[in-house]
Amino acid sequence: MSRIGKAPIPLPEGVEVSIKGSEVKVKGPKGELSRCFHPEISISLKDDNITVSRPNDDRVYRSLHGLTRSLLANMVDGVSKGFQKELELVGVGYRAQKVGEKLVLQVGYSHPVELVPPDGISIDVVGTNRIVVQGIEKELVGEMAAQIRRIRRPDRYKGKGIRYAGEMVRLKPGKLGKVGAKR
Repeated sequence: MSRIGKAPIPLPEGVEVSIKGSEVKVKGPKGELSRCFHPEISISLKDDNITVSRPNDDRVYRSLHGLTRSLLANMVDGVSKGFQKELELVGVGYRAQKVGEKLVLQVGYSHPVELVPPDGISIDVVGTNRIVVQGIEKELVGEMAAQIRRIRRPDRYKGKGIRYAGEMVRLKPGKLGKVGAKR
C-alpha cells in the first residue's frame, strides 16, 4: 500500500476544491489551478480533507495512487502559499537585471541573454547576483529555474556559473592534481 497515497490532504483556510469526474479545480488566495487525473483513481472531498484511492493493487494503479496524491498536495500548497526557487550567479562580471518583464543575464558571453517568463511565473532580482523565481505551479517554477541555470551551468574547475542557492559544487583538480594548488 502506498504510504504517500493513503495520507489525506488537509485544506487550509481560503482554499476551495471542486471535483468533477477526473478533473479537479483548486482555488485559493494566490490563484486557481486545474488538472485532469487518471479516471480510474478516485478523488473525494470529506471534512476539509482530500483523499485519493485506487481500484485495486495492480502495479499501474499503485504508482498512480502516490503520484495523484502528490500532485494534488502541490496544487493545494501552490494556491495557498506558492513556490519559489532561488538562484545565485557566481563569477566576476556575472550579473542579472530585470528590464520590464524580461530577465537580462550577463554571464560571460559576448552578448546579454534575455529570458521572458511564462504566464504565472514572476522573476525578481535581488542585488545583482541573486534571482528568485516564484509561482503557484511547482512544475513551472522548477522548469523556469532549470532553464535559467542551463544558460551557464557551474564550471567544475573554477565554480563559476549559475547555481541554485545553497548548491555545493565539487571542484575537480586541475592539471597539478590538487584543488587550489600553487603554480
